[in-house]
Amino acid sequence: MGAIAVPLTNVGSRPAAYGPVEWGLSLTIGLIWGSAFLWIAIGVDHLAPGVVAFGRVALGAMALAAFPAARKRIARQDWARVAAVAAIGNAAPAMFFAIAETELDSAVAGMITSGTPIIALVFASILLRRLPGRAQVVGIGVAFLGIVMMTLPSLRGVQAAPFGVGLVLLATVGYGLNSNLVVPLQQRYGGPAVALWALILSSAMLSPFAVGSFSDSEFTTNSIVAVVILGVVGTGIVRALSTTLAGRVGGPRMTTTTYLIPVVAIVLGVVFRDEVVHPTAIVGVVVVLFGAFIATRAVRVG
Repeated sequence: MGAIAVPLTNVGSRPAAYGPVEWGLSLTIGLIWGSAFLWIAIGVDHLAPGVVAFGRVALGAMALAAFPAARKRIARQDWARVAAVAAIGNAAPAMFFAIAETELDSAVAGMITSGTPIIALVFASILLRRLPGRAQVVGIGVAFLGIVMMTLPSLRGVQAAPFGVGLVLLATVGYGLNSNLVVPLQQRYGGPAVALWALILSSAMLSPFAVGSFSDSEFTTNSIVAVVILGVVGTGIVRALSTTLAGRVGGPRMTTTTYLIPVVAIVLGVVFRDEVVHPTAIVGVVVVLFGAFIATRAVRVG
């Protein structure tokens, strides 16, 4: 690779309205990410958050390493960017979600994450020095109202979990920034390669937390299986897919896949964890999905 500077972010290589490939990637990513919160919850039932966080990124890296396309070399000048992706988009969110779900229902964590497009759009506007399109502003505004409706029930009453909510919001900020940072890298190296090397660095970052909390974990079959699925599918494979989508449609529009997360997280949480979802949160999901429809329309790049 030549010593060509990679921009902070970039528009997608396909700014038109979503086609079959984009919708296919979005649906797949949404389903996988939505189920990830169930696997995290099962994992932290018996494993320390540090072990779950490390396990998911390390197993994700191992899964991607099996594919030759993921082992593409990264130019020296781009390693700082890959390290930022590893910390902001992988290591910190993995740890925050694991800690948060020791007190927060998996369905609630999944619902809050659907706020990622709001943060992504703000960062894209700053990095590109360009105002977002009118349709995107309307869609994000509608979605923001839905996110407020989803979050409020978890901040009130005897079951309130403000610390967990705060950690999930921080992880959401990381996802929003990361979705922009990966775009130029994906367009240069491909999604699998960027995801692999970022996950390898994330594993190194989280290894001290895993070692420090190893003795606090009980390695039951359910928790181990949950972390394996979370790592291989919910981290490795989905990171490659999401990075690929980001390169095609841009950071803000890629994060609209998170609008599918609440539906999946709610269904799985209720069915497998007997979680109770506040009616206001259900209405919020509908509002957020409507915002998603608006925000995923074609963007103006000129």
